[in-house]
Amino acid sequence: MNINTRILLSVMMFLQFFVWGAWFSTLGAALGGNGLTEQIGGAFGSAPIAAIIAPLFLGLVADRFFNSEKAMGVLHLLGGGLMFLAPGLVASGNGEMLVWIFTGHMLCYMPTLGLSNTIVFTNINDQNKFPALRVWGTIGWIAAGLIVGGLGWSSSPKIFTLAAASGLVLGVFCFFLPATPPPARGKPVNLHTLLMVDAFRMLTNTPFLIFIICSTLICIPLAYYYALTSNYLTHMGFSAAASTMTLGQMSEIFFMILIPIFYRRLGVKMMILIGMLAWIVRYALFSLGASEQVTWMILLGVILHGVCYDFFFVTGFMYTDNKASKEIRGQAQSLLVFFTQGIGMFFGFRVADAKFGSTVTNADDLTQAMPVAEPFTFLESFGKMLSVDKPEIPGSLFIDTMTQWKTFWMFPCIMAVVITVVFLLAFWEKPAKPN
Repeated sequence: MNINTRILLSVMMFLQFFVWGAWFSTLGAALGGNGLTEQIGGAFGSAPIAAIIAPLFLGLVADRFFNSEKAMGVLHLLGGGLMFLAPGLVASGNGEMLVWIFTGHMLCYMPTLGLSNTIVFTNINDQNKFPALRVWGTIGWIAAGLIVGGLGWSSSPKIFTLAAASGLVLGVFCFFLPATPPPARGKPVNLHTLLMVDAFRMLTNTPFLIFIICSTLICIPLAYYYALTSNYLTHMGFSAAASTMTLGQMSEIFFMILIPIFYRRLGVKMMILIGMLAWIVRYALFSLGASEQVTWMILLGVILHGVCYDFFFVTGFMYTDNKASKEIRGQAQSLLVFFTQGIGMFFGFRVADAKFGSTVTNADDLTQAMPVAEPFTFLESFGKMLSVDKPEIPGSLFIDTMTQWKTFWMFPCIMAVVITVVFLLAFWEKPAKPN
């Protein structure tokens, strides 16, 4: 891999996750702060629905007819155009149509997760080089969060405009990426292909089947973090929630660089177990730190995102690529996205939304009672990401809501414990050898 290819792939990963991070990390806060709390579940549900459908596109079109970089470019251009409609719908209070726009955007975006991985793995000669390129996606998410938080947009519909503009930029950029021909060009298209039968056959391998099952299940408690952490931080008194949440992505950079070393020495099972254990600790910290507003617990829970994501998802991408043959590499990556970002997150967001509605019943009242945050500069946002100012709320509303948050976070903690034990007992495979 020459330096030009490395630069192109790094920029691609940066923009790929900048687009998503610009709006998704504080989506709950943006909707809740604009009178659209009831739409949070449906809005977040657009991502897993798209992830379920995305593999059909890859199996039918991208793997056979079009270069991956061109298909990715067209999808980002379409998705960016749709997202430009979102701010107007927020202003008009048209939550139902807004959810449809998010769904359309994610239908364009989700296939690009598999396409971007395919482009990288096709253009590198050693899968251990993947983390060094994937880390730029983390940096892109961090940059998006710092911009959103620094400009005071954490609860603003302006995040959708930022996502739209960056999506269009990435769409154009994709046409300059290294040519990545469809891996199954010339092969016939049939129902067998459309339904990813080749990739699904990988499930006949028992370790891979256990990996997929546990990956799907662990995404149910994971959805709690993505859907409602920004709301939680805002209620706690963090005025730059988007900036605060980038601490998790900052820790990703550190661990991402070390992934190849850990992968060789620890093996797949231990890597994934560490990631699952980190989720247990994170939710325990969120729960225990809620009622007493223990800032260090909340910040540590956010920072653990690096271990949670890298040790599980990045390891999973590498493990899946190692298990798949060259002809179905794209399908295999899409299969993982289908089960994790699709099936797992689909049920996860719905479970989290239902539990939030029945547990944190004071959420809307506290949001309305909180004082309007004073504007701050971009540089000031860096200090605010580490500090919390307890809102001055009359009566017991604040304490009661924090107690409800404590109960809320204990549910995903318990779920993660159960799934981790299942994976520990059921998954057995020798550590992957470096290519």
